[in-house]
Amino acid sequence: MDRFMKSETTAIHDLVVVINDTHTDPRGMFSRLYCNDILKEYLGSRQIVQINHSITYNTGTIRGLHYQKPPHDEMKLVRCIKGKVWDVTVDLRKGSPTFLKWHAEELSPDNMRMMIIPEGCAHGFQVLKKNSELIYLHTTPYTPSAEAGIRPNDPMLEISWPLPIKDLSDRDRNHPLLTENFNGIDI
Repeated sequence: MDRFMKSETTAIHDLVVVINDTHTDPRGMFSRLYCNDILKEYLGSRQIVQINHSITYNTGTIRGLHYQKPPHDEMKLVRCIKGKVWDVTVDLRKGSPTFLKWHAEELSPDNMRMMIIPEGCAHGFQVLKKNSELIYLHTTPYTPSAEAGIRPNDPMLEISWPLPIKDLSDRDRNHPLLTENFNGIDI
C-alpha cells in the first residue's frame, strides 16, 4: 500500500481492513479515503459503480445483515465518517474455509478503518454513537430482486453485539433464520 493506506487481514477469508493514516497540521487534517491504484490489489477488475451514504440516529440500532445474491453479488467498501459503529461481516460463501464465521471491527473517523467486504458475505452494523454516518462503495448496483439477508440475532451465528439490539427494520427482523440445510452461496 502506501503511507496513507495500510491493510490488515482478518480471520475471514478475503475480508480486509484498510487503515488510513492522516496528515495533521495547524490547518486541519488530510486523509485519503479511496485510491484505485492502491486498492486495485483487492478490487481486481471490479469497478466502483455505486456510492451510498447512511445516517443512523440512535445507539443500539442495527442495520443488516444484508447481501445480494448472484449474479448481482457485490464487493463493498465501508467506512464510518461520523460517529462510531460496530461493523460485522458474515461469510456465507459455499465451500469457504470461514463459512458462517463472522468478524467485527469498530469503525469511526478517529480510527480511520475501512472494511473491504468480499462477494458472498453479509454485512451489517450496530450504532455505538448517535447520528453515525457510513459511506459504502459498491461494485454492483443495488438490484431489489437480488436483495437478501439474515437476522442479526440468528442463533447459528452467535454474534456478540456490544449493545442490546433495538430499532431493527421489519425487513431485518423478518429475514429467515439459517438452518442446518443452508450450505452457502455459490460465488
